Amino acid sequence: MGDRTVGQHTVGRLGRIAAAAAALLALLLPAPSLAWGYYGHETTARIAWANVRPETRAAIARLIAHERELGTPDCRIRDLAGASTWPDCLRSAPWRWAYTFPWHYQTEPIGEPYDARKNCSSGACVSAQVERNHRILADESLPANVRLEALAFMVHFAGDIHMPLHSGDNDDRGGNDVITQYGIVPGLNLHWVWDGALAERAITSANPPLVRRYTAAERAELGGGGAADWGRESWALAKGFVYPNAFGDAPPANAATLTQDAIAAAVPVAERRITQAGIRIAEYLDSAFAPGPLPEPRR
Repeated sequence: MGDRTVGQHTVGRLGRIAAAAAALLALLLPAPSLAWGYYGHETTARIAWANVRPETRAAIARLIAHERELGTPDCRIRDLAGASTWPDCLRSAPWRWAYTFPWHYQTEPIGEPYDARKNCSSGACVSAQVERNHRILADESLPANVRLEALAFMVHFAGDIHMPLHSGDNDDRGGNDVITQYGIVPGLNLHWVWDGALAERAITSANPPLVRRYTAAERAELGGGGAADWGRESWALAKGFVYPNAFGDAPPANAATLTQDAIAAAVPVAERRITQAGIRIAEYLDSAFAPGPLPEPRR
């Protein structure tokens, strides 16, 4: 009886310690909804919404009126921000949507030249799917629900391709295999840090706010190019900044620490990529609903 009582007290103390630790970690970590898959994607969509033509807004609203025809009652689209997260919500129904999961990224090794044709020869990757869904969205002969699905995929994938680790890879699944300490928070991975923590900090600390109407000069500086160009930019950032920022002078390994200095250096990079994504999504949306030449690809 005595041993059992001691065991209960020990277990009780351990349980209270574990609960306290979990509560502390919950305070330190960004909320799960504040991931590029949610907060970041919604922000890029809101930037786009603030910068498209009024005619484009009206066309988007007409498509969203057909949202129930998508047959995804657990993944609703009520506005452009909702459309931007719809493809991630589909992960809850892999039996129906698993074929779309590889479309969120492409594997461009940082130790080799960027080659989207080689590494996306099947078309089942993010850069190809941005362009494919843009074409579907622009095709007025297609049913509204088909075009709405394409709208959601295009907006989401255009956001994905601007995150460096959705393109650049170091044989670690885009940083997913790199155990990472973010400041004082251990046990994360490098991909999540860029998808979530850095995106959240970049958005919430931006001054002026990222969601606003940009001037013509700002849009010209931030916009332009096509999906292959954006993927090349992300690959170059992964190679030249993201991995060196995580590992410092040490050779790449499966563990990294982002110091406060490293975080401070990374936030402006994340901010710019989120802003570029929003402006470029706006350009692609305007083009889809008023077909015309897109900005020239960068060479």
